[in-house]
Amino acid sequence: MFAPQGPTLRELAVQALSSVEHGYDLLAPTFDHTPFRTPDAVLAPVTRVLRRLGPFDTGLDLCCGTGAGAEVLQEVCREQVTGVDVSTGMLDVARRRPPASVPAHWVRGDALALPFGPVFDLVVSFGAFGHFLPSQRPELFAQVHEVLRPGGRFAFPLPAPARPGSLGHLAMLGFDTVMRVRNALWRPPFVMYYRGFRLGDVTAELSAAGFAVELYALDELGRRPDGSPRCRMLVATRH
Repeated sequence: MFAPQGPTLRELAVQALSSVEHGYDLLAPTFDHTPFRTPDAVLAPVTRVLRRLGPFDTGLDLCCGTGAGAEVLQEVCREQVTGVDVSTGMLDVARRRPPASVPAHWVRGDALALPFGPVFDLVVSFGAFGHFLPSQRPELFAQVHEVLRPGGRFAFPLPAPARPGSLGHLAMLGFDTVMRVRNALWRPPFVMYYRGFRLGDVTAELSAAGFAVELYALDELGRRPDGSPRCRMLVATRH
């Protein structure tokens, strides 16, 4: 599951008992060698769809971590890319990425209080939404709306939910339960709940925030037995 360069079990335990910010500071040096980093197999089809929708001038990687999503933006943006994250450690790793033809800037900031005006044509995010409680999502989407120019787009991959009773569903249910027990017994909390990020809820919340929502199948990631995509990309366009 982890590359030899990845974190040890003890390091993961220490991270899990920290706050979200400090936990990712600790994990940052080995993060790219864990399954938590969005795999290239997902980044590539997202890049393909965004190329069709672009080009874009400026892009923002929301909750950028070590900068994997910023590399997608550098493929589809012509002028400038920005990554924002709450973890200083993750940003330190991102700053060590090799320079690209489109410059990247790294900013420490809270996704619920973004330090930008409406200067971006495209916002992407990969794997970060589990760190926001459902009650926080309307404010998160409002923040994204505020930093996009009119007609700007907010894009992120959204895997199909695991079938109830399947191994994947039971694993996610178990992980969610462990996190809730941990947060009931330990402070500070470490928010990471992915079961609550459902397509219907998210689409309604984005529409309420002033977005028009479209879905694009990421066919490279395959289809389920019923023919539906295993993963879609949701693209929300600011009115």
